[in-house]
Amino acid sequence: MPSHSLPHSSPIDDARPYPYRIQQLLTLLRIWQQRHRSRRQLAQLDSRLLADTGISAAQRQAELNKPFWR
Repeated sequence: MPSHSLPHSSPIDDARPYPYRIQQLLTLLRIWQQRHRSRRQLAQLDSRLLADTGISAAQRQAELNKPFWR
């Protein structure tokens, strides 16, 4: 039965995940920025526009009380 082993890791192999992690971080920052922007817009809606969206004042307040990372 042949023996299979993983190739020896090189510095290049170790560096491969780094760009992926940077991309994940940038994606996460964009999501947080979008949440902040959306909640800021939600806070500016008057009661008529809020009713048009089907969101209650209590639901809006609950959303506005969330931190940007949630």
